[in-house]
Amino acid sequence: MLHNKDGERKLYNRFGLFSLIISLAFTSVFAQSFADFKHVQAESFSKFRDKKDNEFNKYLQAQWEEYNAYISPPLYKKSKPKSISSLMAKIPKNVGPNLVIIIKKPFVVKKLPVLAKKLKAYDVSFDFFGSSLGFNIDKQMKNAKFYPRTQKGIINFFSVMAASNYDDMLYEIRLTCKHMNLNDWGVYLLVDKLAHNLFTTQDEVKLFDWFLFNKLGYRVKVALGADKHIVLLYKIKGKMYSTPNYTLNDEKFYVIAQYDKENIGNIYTYAHDYPDATKALDFEMRTLPNFEKNLHRKTVSFKEYGKVYNLSYRYNQNLIDFMNSYPQVDYKVFFNAPLEYETYKDIAGDIKQYTENKKASEALNFVLRFVQKAFKYERDDEQFGKEKVMFAEETLYYSKSDCEDRAVLYARLVKDLFGIGVVGVKYKNHMSTALHVPMRGASVEAGGQRYVIADPTYINASLGQSIPKYKSIIPDSFIYVK
Repeated sequence: MLHNKDGERKLYNRFGLFSLIISLAFTSVFAQSFADFKHVQAESFSKFRDKKDNEFNKYLQAQWEEYNAYISPPLYKKSKPKSISSLMAKIPKNVGPNLVIIIKKPFVVKKLPVLAKKLKAYDVSFDFFGSSLGFNIDKQMKNAKFYPRTQKGIINFFSVMAASNYDDMLYEIRLTCKHMNLNDWGVYLLVDKLAHNLFTTQDEVKLFDWFLFNKLGYRVKVALGADKHIVLLYKIKGKMYSTPNYTLNDEKFYVIAQYDKENIGNIYTYAHDYPDATKALDFEMRTLPNFEKNLHRKTVSFKEYGKVYNLSYRYNQNLIDFMNSYPQVDYKVFFNAPLEYETYKDIAGDIKQYTENKKASEALNFVLRFVQKAFKYERDDEQFGKEKVMFAEETLYYSKSDCEDRAVLYARLVKDLFGIGVVGVKYKNHMSTALHVPMRGASVEAGGQRYVIADPTYINASLGQSIPKYKSIIPDSFIYVK
């Protein structure tokens, strides 16, 4: 195949490279099946329920173009340290006003829809992070087939879906997403799981995803790979690391299904959007999804100046499983996600008993020691076999973590417990945090303000103490914590 520069397009005749040579020697059974299939297609074209589908269908039949893949860079330009040295334990001077932790009241959550009694009436039902969900599906949808394996086959699939009674299903999806308080990533997982319960081939699963996401208003494009398989391109808000992406009209679209995988090569697709599909997939989790509570308890401990401190907290396994599904996106997504209320309440209660009416520096250093010492340091590639930034909830769940995981956790605790300004401090191969407090010591300037270094990975380091090798290095970027 001829290769062109990234983003450069080459006209593609849909009846050329991807046209399927159909043998004339059909068996009688296959011939009848094919005749039924053609009959369904003929009816579908004349029964589109939405005039936008007529318009879009005409566009799908136009000549597609070739695009080259580009793999987005990894999160770190250099490998993170295999180990982090420790400081000699030394009691710092305690300064600042006395801090009092006021444990916030429970977050307001909406009740989950009662679906269990109706499951028998649903056409499709499945478990979704602990919740039993069901949806009614128009039987005609199952007639949608990716056949032939060309641009024409995509049009055929679309035509059947567009002629089906999909309104009820869309309504149920929107209602479920609202009741479960799903962010866009939750919507993505829900639609994809529904697709896997309807279709058996990956190509048809993806085509179903594409149709529904367009109907839900998301900018998702379908493409054909060189292997004649379906590729979905998603417009996302922000960046996704180590992921194939394609530039269409100077905008990047990501192949989410190929996160942290190999380059899939050239594809053939269109640049036009589905009418009124304007939303980019937003990974931010400003509030948590309303999953069923599958609570477990974990106890951790650390030793400081000869005394052992214990902290015990609950976590929701369903939420952990959801967070574990996340690809590597912008750091602000991880830094700004809240803790599960039960987790926050338990940790806040334990930290409160140890820090109540202590000087500000002593309370902040206590939380710093907790994050430094209660978890073993290990790089992601050794623990997970790939780079994985963890949410604060995940860092509390796992027994091992590395620098950015600890930075996320410490930043979340400082913000939630004390309301102090905090930023993540990103270096080429390390992540730290810094606090907006009037103290001496190593510091950085972010947004025109001075922040004092607080490194959750540098064991025994107190506020204002930075790993020596990073003292003279200008950070790559800062992540502001809301």
